[in-house]
Amino acid sequence: MSVMASILAEVRTGTSTGTSQSTHPTEGRPGQMVAVRTKDLCMVTRQLATLLRAGMPLVPALSAMLEQLQGTGPAKATWRSGQERSLAGLIRQIRDRVNAGASLSAALADCPEVFGPLFVHTVAAGEAGGTLEEVLSRLADTLERRVRLQSQLKAALAYPIMMAIVAVAVVVFLLAYVVPGLTQLFVEMNRSLPWPTRWLISISGFLKQYWIGIWVSACVLVLGLSAAIRTRQGRTLFDQMQLSLPWIGPSVVKAEIARLARTLGTLLGSGVPVLRALDIAGRTLHNGRIKQAWTEVSDAVRTGDTLAHALRKTGLFPPLVYHVVATGERSGTVEQGLVQVAEMYDSDVQNTVKALASLVGFMVLAILLPIFDINQAL
Repeated sequence: MSVMASILAEVRTGTSTGTSQSTHPTEGRPGQMVAVRTKDLCMVTRQLATLLRAGMPLVPALSAMLEQLQGTGPAKATWRSGQERSLAGLIRQIRDRVNAGASLSAALADCPEVFGPLFVHTVAAGEAGGTLEEVLSRLADTLERRVRLQSQLKAALAYPIMMAIVAVAVVVFLLAYVVPGLTQLFVEMNRSLPWPTRWLISISGFLKQYWIGIWVSACVLVLGLSAAIRTRQGRTLFDQMQLSLPWIGPSVVKAEIARLARTLGTLLGSGVPVLRALDIAGRTLHNGRIKQAWTEVSDAVRTGDTLAHALRKTGLFPPLVYHVVATGERSGTVEQGLVQVAEMYDSDVQNTVKALASLVGFMVLAILLPIFDINQAL
């Protein structure tokens, strides 16, 4: 499942943390880490954009949001108390900083665990261009897509994970308890058995005789792999192996490209300079090999190369990506093309994960077929 976890890297921002400087006893204390979910951050961003679009000044809009969080009645009932306190403390801190003369982006930068570089620099670009409410709406759209993708992927993975667990449990039970009893029966019958049945009986005997060593070896292997992945060399090797796998590799690339394209498109559409946008987008990557390729792209663009040509030179990004970027560079619509690429690859990743359910079902059937042969032999 560690490989699939990398495919789902796009949706691992479901829980963020931040520091609250409020001294209110229910809203956190200075230096205390408070949890803010991406879903809640998305809602706050959308509300602030709505209030600003309605013509309300920034500080009163933040005060209105704080009042909403601290209110009573049905609105409050939709919040978990811990999340409400975290958000209230966060909004109070931001409002006080803005009221003291700081810009909204500077106030957000004081909470880097909650508002990452993408959020802060996009808001700064919106402030500079006088389009803060539009930028906030775009950020809310991006966060909503992340939350939606997270929910869809969790739902898609629930079935194959359950099937895999059930299949392993059933096979282990049959091999450990059922097959040994049938083996004696087959011996007494003195009849020829099909090769799948003989193979299954052999595995059953091996498991029964060496089950302690098998479990110990499996635990040592899992712990060893986990420890190796935490090292730099081990992580590099793991990332390269991911990309070389025939089914997993393309899915990892698509997930990373979707993350890159959406982040870069949002930043460029908000007016963030290209080089700065490239740097921020690169921080969202998880696979080391793709991150190295993106560093090469950033260096090439910094020296005067076009983004499309730099992407093509790496040999890692699909032709569709750099052709869309090249078309956007000629027409001045790079950000729109990047967002379309992100949506396409998001959809591809979702379809790939859904197909895993059918694959797991096929694997379960293949594993259990020898058991059916045993029944036929009886």
